[in-house]
Amino acid sequence: MTTMKAAQKRAQAKMEYNAFLAGCPSRQLLDRISDKWVVLILCALGGDNSPGRPGAAHEDAPKAMRYSEISRLLAGVSQKMLTQTLRSLEHDGLLTRTVTPTVPVTVSYELTDLGLSLHHMTRGLRNWAQTHMAEVLANRENYDARTP
Repeated sequence: MTTMKAAQKRAQAKMEYNAFLAGCPSRQLLDRISDKWVVLILCALGGDNSPGRPGAAHEDAPKAMRYSEISRLLAGVSQKMLTQTLRSLEHDGLLTRTVTPTVPVTVSYELTDLGLSLHHMTRGLRNWAQTHMAEVLANRENYDARTP
């Protein structure tokens, strides 16, 4: 039996990931990144936090943000949900949390390279949702009108 190097093991595991299989760990990751708060946090840290017009591409640079900045930007997120989501993103290596020993302590969050690569896709999802929301609402209204 031959031994495998770590890189070979990772490559083999990567080939074995199939989200259509019930036991695949990538399903957990898909579940995590499909959460609305994850998408919005990634967009915020990626610099997509100016309102602009729906569908407009924002080319702002990614930036570090303090917890309070993220909280203000994400209208409707509870403190508990924001904290849990930020921790899970840090756990997955999508963002880093930096504590600066000031009075009071300053905590900031910033996308990692891995998080930035995901941000490029979530930006597209956010833009699509903003661009097509009127059409979706019209379709819902039509569906509700014809459904008894």
